[in-house]
Amino acid sequence: MEELTLDLEIPRPTEPEVSPEAVPQPQVTTLGEGQIVDYITNTPVKDTPKERVRQRIARALFHEHGISPGDMAADFPITVSTDGARARKKKADIAIFVHGTKPSERSEENLRRVVVCKPEPKRGKNVVKLREPAQAQKDLQELKDLLGAEDRPQCTDGMWTDGVDFFFLKKIVNKFGATYEDRSDWDVAPESVGSRTVVSHQRLRRAEPEMLKTTFRRCHNYIHGNEGMPKDAAFWQFLYLLFAKMYDERKSRGTGRARFRTDMTEPFSDEGRAAIRKRIESLFEEVKAEYAPLNVFKQTDEITLSDRALAFIVSELAPYDLGGTDVDAKGIAYQELVGTNLRGDRGQYFTPRGAVRLMVEILNPQEDETVLDPTCGTGGFLQATLNHLHHTWQKQDGTYGFPDSPEQTERYRDKLRAYADKHLFGSDFDPFLVRATTMNIMTLADTTGNVFHMDSLAFPRGHLSGVEPAKAKIPLGETVDVLLTNPPFGADIPISDESVLGSFRDGVAKSWGRDKDTGELVESISKPTSMAPEELFIQRAIEWVKPGGRIGIVLPNGVLSNPGPTAEAIRRYILEQCWVLASVELPVETFIVDANVNILTTLLFLKKKTAQEVRNHRIGTEKPYPVFMAVAEKVGFDRRGNELYKRHPNGDVVMEATVERERIRINGKDEVRELKRSRPVVDNDLPVIAEKYREFRAKYPMPGADPRAASTGGQA
Repeated sequence: MEELTLDLEIPRPTEPEVSPEAVPQPQVTTLGEGQIVDYITNTPVKDTPKERVRQRIARALFHEHGISPGDMAADFPITVSTDGARARKKKADIAIFVHGTKPSERSEENLRRVVVCKPEPKRGKNVVKLREPAQAQKDLQELKDLLGAEDRPQCTDGMWTDGVDFFFLKKIVNKFGATYEDRSDWDVAPESVGSRTVVSHQRLRRAEPEMLKTTFRRCHNYIHGNEGMPKDAAFWQFLYLLFAKMYDERKSRGTGRARFRTDMTEPFSDEGRAAIRKRIESLFEEVKAEYAPLNVFKQTDEITLSDRALAFIVSELAPYDLGGTDVDAKGIAYQELVGTNLRGDRGQYFTPRGAVRLMVEILNPQEDETVLDPTCGTGGFLQATLNHLHHTWQKQDGTYGFPDSPEQTERYRDKLRAYADKHLFGSDFDPFLVRATTMNIMTLADTTGNVFHMDSLAFPRGHLSGVEPAKAKIPLGETVDVLLTNPPFGADIPISDESVLGSFRDGVAKSWGRDKDTGELVESISKPTSMAPEELFIQRAIEWVKPGGRIGIVLPNGVLSNPGPTAEAIRRYILEQCWVLASVELPVETFIVDANVNILTTLLFLKKKTAQEVRNHRIGTEKPYPVFMAVAEKVGFDRRGNELYKRHPNGDVVMEATVERERIRINGKDEVRELKRSRPVVDNDLPVIAEKYREFRAKYPMPGADPRAASTGGQA
């Protein structure tokens, strides 16, 4: 085997070639220390906690509400009059004007909405308790002052937020003056009134990734902090409602008869909350009945939230079209919530998202290939596979980077569902994680998929419920094309059960020493009484894929570099049974931030040999072949989780031009809006490594027999 290491030094980005008329002025090319790019004006502004909240909100106004940044202004002065005090000017953090108003013509007369932004409160170890409107009257008074009274009747909608609490007010003006109603959200943007549905003042909207994460977190925090439930109990209550939301979208699609909904005022009255509970409890009974045969729910599962908490969760989730929201956005939000609640106490190492994406990009699963993660945890690899296919289809349609059209949304949803039902498989020993992954796949693909509760090392034996269906659908060596896994590893969790070890005695479960004279490996007569789980999972992964199948596995560096006889024997086993496609070493930051594990790891990529190819290796007729090898030095964040950006020699942050697109519906017609903006270049080697691997494969075809070819012999 010939090792070929590529130079992965990343050249400094150059300005993209775009036509002059497409470049917004001014265009940010560098960013100084302590600056961020203002989403509204595309100019540098000082980075402060308050500014970070304002930038998230401005982005969400564009992507979720269809409000153009051209209709927004930051720090717009508004005349504020209070009882017994002289009129004065106070700035709205974000002011929104009549659509199409020129900047030179902005005035209080064409002001329509105002937003007040505050710094996000510092988080301690405890969850931040969310406030009710009645508990925030002092803050809401500031918003009322900016909205004005009857003298400014056209300015009707206000939002107050610190990134944790969100409050909405609707100003109602009549002959008796102005009143301010608490609302659960804003009405749809005036320029999009043609899209309003009959059941709600809001159209269902595609979620912006950061805001969906915020929404999921707010829902969980409300249950945990305001209801006093333990974190895991709060998590499951939220998932019950998330499942009900997805089920209702599917059942009501095209009918206009959604039950997972709330009008703007229901969450703020006892009668309204009772009406919400009646709808949701009836809906949840249907959900349990539908999914009970799949062991997703039990008849004893129930929604135990108070009316107030239930109304809050429904009002947060109801506006979103989760079925039409990008798979990646839903997956990121779900994984963050799951990881926070299900990893630490049980000691699982959850695979960082960057590593997951790289592994899926390198193995490149196809639409007709079966994918398995035998230690699926919360489903990160399965989620990334669905997202990879979604992006593949977009590229085939020539619409990658654009929001999906309604036709694409429906078509892709059907294709993802069909793929998940037929080709996507996962398993885990932890029943809580099996359930969490099943719900994850349901959120992403509108189906529960195939997630089995079993011990993958004991398979095909074992007593757990997933063993028999797994034997029928994914028998060892017959159906799996791509296996992706991050197995549990470490000497502190050894496998010592002989009923498990016995299955590996013909492979890695052997004792080894060295010949005193030659130094060559010599198999000992004695057998090891325990082994680290990652060592056994190497053999199990190879056994599970069919000949020509591809494997991506996360391993501690010791397996691939320790000089001891056991580690060397395992490496020899790998070389005998597989073609080594690639090896990517990760920096310690990768797992410190996402899994709180201080360990160096390597991503190893393999292709299983045919029986003839194994014989060729044993008799020494195998020809040398190149192997892609890379070392990632940066993964986009430091040990504390702070983002890292590329910098010029003078220390300024390197910027890149981007085009963001959003599809909105105006008077019944879809319209795509483009927004050209600048953003910092994240210092992350992993996407570059994926691109370099594609270049490598274009030059050096994958070794071994092509499983898609009619012949099973020969090398590609």
